[in-house]
Amino acid sequence: MNFNLAFHAFVIAVTLIGVAIGRFPKLRMNRSTIALVGAVVLVFTGALSLNQAFSAIDMNTIVLLLAMMIINANLRMSGFFGIIADKVVQISRTQNHLLIIIIFASGILSALFLNDTIVLMFTPLLLEITRRGDINPIPFLIALATSANIGSAATIIGNPQNMLIGISSGIDFRTFAFYLTPISIIGLIVSLIVIKIIYWKSVRSNKINFLEHKPTRPYKPLLYKSIIASVLMLIAFNIGVSITLAAIGGASLLLITRRLKPERVFREIDWTLLVFFASLFIVTHSIETTGLSDKIFNSNVVWITKDLWRFSASAVLLSNFVSNVPAVLLFKPIIKMMNNPQVAWLVLSMATTFAGNLTLIGSVANLIVAESAKKEGVKLSFNEYLKAGIPITIATVILGVIWFLIIS
Repeated sequence: MNFNLAFHAFVIAVTLIGVAIGRFPKLRMNRSTIALVGAVVLVFTGALSLNQAFSAIDMNTIVLLLAMMIINANLRMSGFFGIIADKVVQISRTQNHLLIIIIFASGILSALFLNDTIVLMFTPLLLEITRRGDINPIPFLIALATSANIGSAATIIGNPQNMLIGISSGIDFRTFAFYLTPISIIGLIVSLIVIKIIYWKSVRSNKINFLEHKPTRPYKPLLYKSIIASVLMLIAFNIGVSITLAAIGGASLLLITRRLKPERVFREIDWTLLVFFASLFIVTHSIETTGLSDKIFNSNVVWITKDLWRFSASAVLLSNFVSNVPAVLLFKPIIKMMNNPQVAWLVLSMATTFAGNLTLIGSVANLIVAESAKKEGVKLSFNEYLKAGIPITIATVILGVIWFLIIS
């Protein structure tokens, strides 16, 4: 390996490790800035040209992410998620009811509105419910995080890696949901069973004594408009309209308004996530342009592609090493070597999404739950999370592989 190749390999490795950890010691850098700096260094040092870097960015994925953020922002500002949360409070009469409702509500909503959005809205409410009911919040927080991850696997718009897979594979919305919804439902049941077994003392049929709950006051014009736009988008998905075009069409409809200033919507957009994706496309593409992909995959690709068990295990491990989005990008060259590329894409979605439940740092949704709880004085520790995270991940991935072996 010559010096240039060794240097580029070092930059790529440091960048991906920084992305996995989320920061560098003594530097105020997050995943987005780490990925951006890594991409710029690779271009400056000749790992790939500026034109190659621009062409590496998948604009379909970037636009799809932006569109879903705009739609979610409007739903959030209209009070839609607050109304759902109010219903959870009204229906949850016992600890057992609360656990079941949290798991299936967060799972279903995550399939439609991004898992990160759902946990961001539900965590404060869940902490309020458990505080009022004087019950242990930990099993319910774990249930929220794991079910949001599992539920998000069901559709192309459930999480960022699914969006990337949907665009890269060309699989339509209906086909994707047809194959992944059943195993996501099974996964939610697994999460429920595991948490009930591990935390049986904290999850009982005892009645929850709620204090007075102040209901959400929705902004009805925006609420109706957001719901209509979301329904039209889902219809467009299901009649074969391009996923990206349908999403940005729904988002554009919401930007036509007399009441809501566009600045309010754009303040809700996670621009750092878009920068992260764009930069990561460049970093992972440099693995191919430098020739590193041949050296990395030639010796391992046969083992990885031998069967779905090895493929899934590799995806789970890599997702927990470099995070799920980079893992998907790194697996792209391998997919075409599989016997059935469409099934391989779907299995990759299942494995990389379910892998997020393995550890507390396995997905952004987990970190949102943990950090939100920490602000309220509730500590969800790494070791505590592992008690449920490990069995849930192992069981759901095994069942997922069995599911795809049966249907393929």
